[in-house]
Amino acid sequence: MNFEDYIANVPNFPIEGIQFKDITTLIIDKDAFKAAIDELAAFGKKLGANVVMGPDARGFIFGCPVAYAMGVGFVPVRKPGKLPRETIKESYSLEYGKNELEINKDAFKKGDKVLIVDDLMATGGTVVASIQLAEKLGAEVVGVATVIELTELEGAKKLNNIPFYSLVKYNI
Repeated sequence: MNFEDYIANVPNFPIEGIQFKDITTLIIDKDAFKAAIDELAAFGKKLGANVVMGPDARGFIFGCPVAYAMGVGFVPVRKPGKLPRETIKESYSLEYGKNELEINKDAFKKGDKVLIVDDLMATGGTVVASIQLAEKLGAEVVGVATVIELTELEGAKKLNNIPFYSLVKYNI
């Protein structure tokens, strides 16, 4: 399936100069959404992941059904203040700002094999922060899968040999 056909381009969102890739047009199409989830789950199964981790909020959209399709659990990565129990935190840079992420301190068992799933790989800040959170808790990130990769921003190069897979590559 050509997933690019199901992704809308929105110019100057959220700020001037950004060409936003809107995945809502993909998830509204049941066949495209199912195909995307199946491909991302196949990648995770091939790597032997036993848990999926997804960053707030679009990582939830894809990560939860990928975890379900793989028959594994899901660890949400949240923005600060959203998790009610003890957390650990990591700061990161976005392509247009800075932020922090948190996960529950008991999110992983030592040795868990983690697949990180998100909608977009841009500069890699969100994914790198997610990797650092997982590793702080003794988990091993075995792969990263996204729907979209913005290749010119070279975020995937920051993964240091962690296998990476994206359904669509854009040269912005």
